[in-house]
Amino acid sequence: MNSSLEETKFILKKYNITANKRLGQNFLIDDNTIESIVEIARTSKEDLVIEIGPGLGTLTSKLLDKAGKVIAVELDERMIRILEDRFKFYNNFVLLNEDVLKVDLQELIKQNKGELSKVKIIANLPYYITTPIIMKLLENKLDIESITVMVQKEVADRITAMPGDKLSGAITYSVDYYAEATSELFVDKNYFIPAPEVDSEVINLKIRKEPKVKIKDEKLFFDIIKASFMQRRKTLLNGLMNSKLFGSKEEILEIFSKMNLDPQIRGEKLTIEQFAELANLKN
Repeated sequence: MNSSLEETKFILKKYNITANKRLGQNFLIDDNTIESIVEIARTSKEDLVIEIGPGLGTLTSKLLDKAGKVIAVELDERMIRILEDRFKFYNNFVLLNEDVLKVDLQELIKQNKGELSKVKIIANLPYYITTPIIMKLLENKLDIESITVMVQKEVADRITAMPGDKLSGAITYSVDYYAEATSELFVDKNYFIPAPEVDSEVINLKIRKEPKVKIKDEKLFFDIIKASFMQRRKTLLNGLMNSKLFGSKEEILEIFSKMNLDPQIRGEKLTIEQFAELANLKN
């Protein structure tokens, strides 16, 4: 018997609600997947876990049993009522009715970490807002050990791609700068109510103690990466010329020469170390 499926049906009926399409809600109903997410994050009593988008609380209940403390950040007010009812007797549960993109996570961690030694973020992210949330978590340079998220499989493939792979994109390098990304678990679309149109994947981002490469100007570094993938069919040279980040074509070609780069190379063929060198060589 799939207890998560029965539990989800019961809660939806009891509170007379349905998934909010605008918020990209799809409720996970597979017991094995839920258990696996907790295991992938290596959740323990030493952990402060921030769960983004807990929904009906199916995963939350497992996290509360394993973690030292769980902070659930939920935007949908209908879910808040359900979560308050379900977990009102747990003394290691904190609930926030907020948009995670507007929350000061640094302050939230500071207020709640206490004696707990590690902070982990776990989330089942709506497809439409996956990248902004992941990048906010990384760019804020939070005092966290890992981020375990379930995302659309296509996004997971792009995040965990290798340089030179046709799947690689700006997000591949941006995430790699901050974290070591691994694909952990395929999740069939039929494991949700309602079923989304595409399959999902659980990925784990292990936060690096220091960024992967040393750069002089982070903004320039990320702007160069973004410009390199704006038009994938164009060469890196064309992408950088169109970006207006460099003074002239000659300046770019001079840097290419120092790096022994073919002027016809495409951005996806560069390693993150080469992007760092490119940014650092710009005057």
